Amino acid sequence: MDAGLLAQYAIIAVAVVASAWFVARRQFPNAVRRLRIAIAIPLVREGRAAWMQKLGRQIAPPTTVNDAACGGCNSCGPSTPRRH
Repeated sequence: MDAGLLAQYAIIAVAVVASAWFVARRQFPNAVRRLRIAIAIPLVREGRAAWMQKLGRQIAPPTTVNDAACGGCNSCGPSTPRRH
């Protein structure tokens, strides 16, 4: 196989994977979050190598902070009325 053709296939494969990841994040955010958690948990366990724990923390989704009162969107309070 020619090196140029192999490079072309590699670039196309990267583009397809990036597009699939983007669509999955936009259409199925909860499933992507669960997948990231499932991948990260075994990596951050006690006794793993430091580089594996660091990789697991990078893969893990960011934590969400919810108000204890309602567990909602953090935009509590009265909104200012719109003036026309």
